[in-house]
Amino acid sequence: MIKRHRWSITLAVSLVACFLVLQEVAVRRAQALSNDTYQELDTFASVLAIVQKNYVEPVSTKKLIDGAISGMLASLDPHSAYLTPDLYRDLEVETRGSFGGLGIEITIKNGALTVVAPIEDTPAYRAGLKAGDQIIKIDDDFTKDMSLTEAVKRMRGPKGSKIRLTLHRNGVAELFTVTLARDVIKIQSVKSKTLDGGYGYIRVTTFQENTGEGVEKAIDGFESKEHGKLKGIVFDLRDNPGGLLNQAVKVSDDFLDGGLIVYTQGREENQQQKYFSHKKPDFVDYPMVVLVNGGSASASEIVAGALQDQKRAVILGTQTFGKGSVQTILPLDDHSALRLTTARYYTPTGRSIQAVGITPDVDVEPPKETIASLTQQGAEFDENPEIHESDLPHHFQNGQKKDDKNPATGAAAVPGTGKGDKGPGAKGAKAKEEKDVQLDRAIDILKHWNTFKLQLAKGESQSPVSEGDSVKSKGD
Repeated sequence: MIKRHRWSITLAVSLVACFLVLQEVAVRRAQALSNDTYQELDTFASVLAIVQKNYVEPVSTKKLIDGAISGMLASLDPHSAYLTPDLYRDLEVETRGSFGGLGIEITIKNGALTVVAPIEDTPAYRAGLKAGDQIIKIDDDFTKDMSLTEAVKRMRGPKGSKIRLTLHRNGVAELFTVTLARDVIKIQSVKSKTLDGGYGYIRVTTFQENTGEGVEKAIDGFESKEHGKLKGIVFDLRDNPGGLLNQAVKVSDDFLDGGLIVYTQGREENQQQKYFSHKKPDFVDYPMVVLVNGGSASASEIVAGALQDQKRAVILGTQTFGKGSVQTILPLDDHSALRLTTARYYTPTGRSIQAVGITPDVDVEPPKETIASLTQQGAEFDENPEIHESDLPHHFQNGQKKDDKNPATGAAAVPGTGKGDKGPGAKGAKAKEEKDVQLDRAIDILKHWNTFKLQLAKGESQSPVSEGDSVKSKGD
């Protein structure tokens, strides 16, 4: 009896201790959350209970919670998102340069699922999809109010499986449908060749694992051909949607001889980072022109901004996308993850390009479609098909005052259903070969490098190509 009594007392004491510990944890959590937060959570719990009780069909708690998390992150900015376990695995595979799908970058503009840019040598690129095309339907399902996460999930699939996209293109009167076969998208992020005149050409399509090594290999190849002396390089970042920050830093370092490349600023101490280039004893400051356009975003803008601020290269093309934010992947216990915007990044001279972009030193626009060139009568002419960060819903500002001076030396301010696979961009359509006026202008600048650099440094607007030719120019 005495032993049993002692055991009861011990159990009671233990239960009291556990209660006190739990109470302390609850108090700490209560202190960490404001009363307003608790009131909103009560509202959320009430809505959850009402939906589960009254919705026309039974719905799981997990589905509702996942939807609530997705909506919460989507309301913050265009780049924060909730990644389900499947999407998180896809993201890990994608950064390694291989994934199953169509090969297009998409966003939501004015409530419509919109193509930012097709990726080279992919089913979408070969089918003729263009930046600005609106995806009205995926197979038989309308995309109105469809989330980016859901759209990406529907477009992914095994190699060889078919998918139909119903598109609207600015300048084309009717909708048209394109049938594509999914493929394993193996992105060759670095491509290079020798241009007429002995100049090197390097194109980076996206910043993924080993992109830096690919750029270094291309530079070494040019140097071996020219016995260690480079005449100049055209570095093409057009329609490059970005990618890994560390690869953007590595690529920038390949072209710089010391100095700041980029720095980030967020709310937490670990989000205050600075990235520098290394000093190189055998560095050669060969002529360099960087090509950019409205599809150049994020990591591309880091590279262009660093080379521009350090006056290492001439930036040529059109205003870039303007994504000046850093996303961090935060894994969760159930193998899902959050992709959360945690910082802004700044160029070496302190520019935030968020919702602004990089202004090129030489503004050269590609040829635009004219009414006469359109394939269907009654078409509407779109003056500006490019999409920028500032066009996206919930985008945030760059945190700098409007009257802040831009340290850059930029010279310019800145898509009834058709049947079958008919219409521009349909599979099998042969795109007309267009003259690359931006690349041609870049080569002209390299040929007259010393004169051009001197004029640009003085702030003059005369180009060395021909008399009366302005630094700001448009393609014919």
